[in-house]
Amino acid sequence: MAVILYNFAINCFRLLLWSISPFHSKARDMVRGRKDWDVKLSADFQGMKQPVVWFHCASLGEFEQGRPLIESFHNEFPGHKILLTFYSPSGYQVRKDYPFAFAVHYLPWDTANNARRFYQIVNPEVAIFIKYEFWFHLIYEGKKRNKPVIVCSSLFNRNQIFFRPYGGLFRNILRQLDHIFVQDANSSELLKSIGLDRVTVAGDTRVDRVASITREAEKNKIVEQFGNGLDLFIVGSSWPQDIEILSDLINNERHLKFIIAPHEVNDHQINHLEKVITRPKIRYTDYNGENNRDVLIVNTIGILSHLYQYGKYAYIGGGFGKGLHNTLEAATFGLPLFFGNSNYRKFAEAVALENSGGAFPVGNYRELYQNYITLEKDKDQYYKASNACRNYVEQHKGATNIIMKYLEGILKET
Repeated sequence: MAVILYNFAINCFRLLLWSISPFHSKARDMVRGRKDWDVKLSADFQGMKQPVVWFHCASLGEFEQGRPLIESFHNEFPGHKILLTFYSPSGYQVRKDYPFAFAVHYLPWDTANNARRFYQIVNPEVAIFIKYEFWFHLIYEGKKRNKPVIVCSSLFNRNQIFFRPYGGLFRNILRQLDHIFVQDANSSELLKSIGLDRVTVAGDTRVDRVASITREAEKNKIVEQFGNGLDLFIVGSSWPQDIEILSDLINNERHLKFIIAPHEVNDHQINHLEKVITRPKIRYTDYNGENNRDVLIVNTIGILSHLYQYGKYAYIGGGFGKGLHNTLEAATFGLPLFFGNSNYRKFAEAVALENSGGAFPVGNYRELYQNYITLEKDKDQYYKASNACRNYVEQHKGATNIIMKYLEGILKET
């Protein structure tokens, strides 16, 4: 009965996307991207002689999380072809030309026929899902064919469906997995409470990714010219709710310059920023070396993680919305962090950074200013916060190596 309901839900969702696709760009991309998916996949893998390993990421965030593992695998197993799939257009559109993958495709809808056809075409030696993707038919098909399926960098909490009385189907999905690599001990204990012991606490591969950014950070002449030797406050992945409490700080702290990268780079968000910011500002793509601008608005994508190297402070957006965005990209450069206090506690690294004195959840401008001015006036307090962020990244590296050792072992057996 549970499987029937699952199939019904998948088909209803497909129908919903199809019906709204003429009016909704993301839905349209999801529908069009999956049209003739098997024909597109066959064009890349028909007659493939080399072994294939399949990595799946829901979206761009999960890709960045899995990226250290994908690139380590590419370097250690150059004879294997990597298939990278995405569920969401936001991941596929940005990384469809990712050089470490042999092919990049949309994940087909999770039906029994699609799963069977997918494995017939690709025949992956192993499937590696990043963080939260638990697709019933695709996982079961791998199990039927004796193809290992593992999940990496997962986090579990007691409120998830796996631990509810009605979550039997989803518990059974987890039981089909060959191994689950989790970020923390609490996740491991929860899985053991439902009878799962093929679990390893490896940590978060995102930490390995951001640690590598400090070594590989690209210099940015525009930001260097804009900063002109002054302290920079970097606002990353902001939403209007974040700007609402930041605007007074941006407009009044004139010894600082600000770089703002909105989460959604569109005219509506950019126009909103330009309206509420009264200090001289300019869009990143329009900047031509002027020293009379105080605020740089980033109206392009793909550069934020490298901008934090220039900052003294960082504010990370999303804490007042669905969830906090990536704090580690700033923490690795030792920037004390601020973020909204409504929705951050499900992010283990944010809580740990708060507890160590490196991050400061705030609910309004007054709290933001009080924490900021304390750090600004007390150098010892500033360096304590900075070191807490940098040390967190340094102490939590290594998840990629743990998972790679496991993959080396199972690939030798196949």
